[in-house]
Amino acid sequence: MATARAMIERRRASRVLIRIPVKVFSDGTQGQGLDVPAEAIAVSRFGALLRAPFSPTLGSRIEVLNGMSQETEEFRVVRVRDASDGIFELGIEILYPARNFWGVHFPDECCTA
Repeated sequence: MATARAMIERRRASRVLIRIPVKVFSDGTQGQGLDVPAEAIAVSRFGALLRAPFSPTLGSRIEVLNGMSQETEEFRVVRVRDASDGIFELGIEILYPARNFWGVHFPDECCTA
């Protein structure tokens, strides 16, 4: 198992612990659409950690609506962990990281005047 230091060094960007209400959309399993409320609990320029009431398949694509900005982006599920009481922690990676979807300032961003 990788050490905490090695995991930090591998990370592309810093994470910010924050609570952002989101809505998750997916084609779901067996063709059934999915539209559920969830919460982002940590975000970076390239992804997030969500708490959601469903367990998608690794590698599946989901759309996330940022409840603060009302913007939607497409993500890929890269990790699923059963947290408790039917809530799952989903590691997601943004597919098109062209802008700051989360609308937060990240500590490793350069500041220019």
